[in-house]
Amino acid sequence: MTQFGSRHTPERITVRKAEKVLAVAFDDGKTFEIPAELLRVESPSAEVQGHSPDEKTLVAGRSNVGIVAVEAVGNYAVKIVFDDLHDSGIYTWDYLYHLGANGDRLMAEYVAALDAAGLSRHPNATSDAPAAAKSGCGCGGGGKGGCG
Repeated sequence: MTQFGSRHTPERITVRKAEKVLAVAFDDGKTFEIPAELLRVESPSAEVQGHSPDEKTLVAGRSNVGIVAVEAVGNYAVKIVFDDLHDSGIYTWDYLYHLGANGDRLMAEYVAALDAAGLSRHPNATSDAPAAAKSGCGCGGGGKGGCG
């Protein structure tokens, strides 16, 4: 099974900072408004995804995260810079399409995982919480430092 190839190509990518949304219009006519929070907590970076599926970090307290910049990476992806200083994820066109098409389900799964871990989407509710859940590589998910 291939993860994400290049089946989808965006025609337009727009950051709507006030709404904290990345709007992406694809060549098949579909348009998605992807919340910055979902983009951040599902970042394809090793810091968030780990080096294998069982190392994925549950990133809490990002309900207010915003997008500072979107930078082109060749002709296949973008790097998104968030206002919590996370900037190591490379979002391919197909990964953006996946997040847009499956956003509601992914967000519901994320909220359920936070609840199960006793964590919150909201920054002020996580200040006394334990460290981000189960990162096998020690990245911590806080947007600082690197993996590995």
